[in-house]
Amino acid sequence: MKLLRRIHLYLGCFFAPLLIFYVATGWYQTVNPDRRKGVGDSTDFVSRLNRVHVEQYYPAGSASGYSTSLFRGLVVIMAVALMTTVILGIVLAFRTCRNKWPVWLSIALGIVLPVVLLWLGQKHD
Repeated sequence: MKLLRRIHLYLGCFFAPLLIFYVATGWYQTVNPDRRKGVGDSTDFVSRLNRVHVEQYYPAGSASGYSTSLFRGLVVIMAVALMTTVILGIVLAFRTCRNKWPVWLSIALGIVLPVVLLWLGQKHD
């Protein structure tokens, strides 16, 4: 149990800055549907950060090209680590809670609520 907690803690702390970045820029893109398509369109700081989120590179006027493989690899590792820490968190929740039904209810609501909201958002002619 101690080892699971330690792995959960260190993976979470290591990837927290990158996860916060992706959540923040994803949130910004969700509430601001203005999509800048070209490198030249990314003139302000926020637009450049959004370019990192979508295209995996930070646009710079002095760059003649971009290689995204290293950063993309880090993002893949981050995604796997996030899934691992989430699964570890669920395992820890079941192991540390005497009453399991609130954990099951939280998981069920975490699945059902997004599906219901997407369904309610559909428009049919």
